[in-house]
Amino acid sequence: MAKNFRSRFLKLSKWSAGLFILLFAFRILYGYVAADSTSRNDYSDNFFGSIDNLRKNYASEKIAMKGDNIQAPSNMASSQKFEKTASIKAKTSEFDKDESLIKAKTKSYNAIIQYEQNLGQKGNRQIHLLIGINPAKFEDFYLELQKIGVLKDTEITKVDKTNEYRQLNAKKISIEKMLQSLTELKSKGGQIADFISLNDKILEVEEQLQGLGVELGNFNTENEFCTVRFSMYEGATEKSISFMHRTKVALEWTIKYFAIIAITSLFILIAIFVLLTIIDKLKIITTLNNKLNE
Repeated sequence: MAKNFRSRFLKLSKWSAGLFILLFAFRILYGYVAADSTSRNDYSDNFFGSIDNLRKNYASEKIAMKGDNIQAPSNMASSQKFEKTASIKAKTSEFDKDESLIKAKTKSYNAIIQYEQNLGQKGNRQIHLLIGINPAKFEDFYLELQKIGVLKDTEITKVDKTNEYRQLNAKKISIEKMLQSLTELKSKGGQIADFISLNDKILEVEEQLQGLGVELGNFNTENEFCTVRFSMYEGATEKSISFMHRTKVALEWTIKYFAIIAITSLFILIAIFVLLTIIDKLKIITTLNNKLNE
């Protein structure tokens, strides 16, 4: 009897230890996964993606044209137009100080703040800046801004715009020829209604030409910029959590819930035992009644 009880006790102890270790491992793993998930989700929104008509910045660089193993002469160099954008997201507990620092850095690099949006109340503020920076200073400026606050996310994209630039130039030439033809027609005689209609058409074409001029102006050498999109959020910055602290928290949580599971299981077993005892008693009483009634 004692041997049988000892065997059952050891078996129960093994199951209990296994459950305790499983709960502890789960809590440790949950601590890491939950922290990583929170860190990613806080800064996943793209603020600038929801805003229309933001300034487009373009830059250019020379590309040497090469033939079959022969270096082409310098006059055959081709200019590539591109749009280069860096996105930086940071969090800070010293919002006013870091906001001033951003603007001081922008000024020191001769960059231009082309868009600024401030949101939220003190303690939960945000600032979003679109900054135009000279292509030659882009990398240094990008690295400097990453030192402000606690860096949460960065991204750089470069999109070739050479074909778009060529298409705009071709469209401009086509519209200029149309305007020249319409202007020549204007010098010829005709009815007043035709003259008015022609004049309206000329005005319409001139507006198209002006719009193209603005778009092409962004590609001009003197207007060359790369873009930095900087978003900064106010709040307490997270400190790295040590493994010892995670272990302590996980152990406390495991002891608490292991005790809850053990006590709950004990009460359930007692309830089942009492219920089975009552059923057995009822069966005995029923059997006795049946015998007495025979």
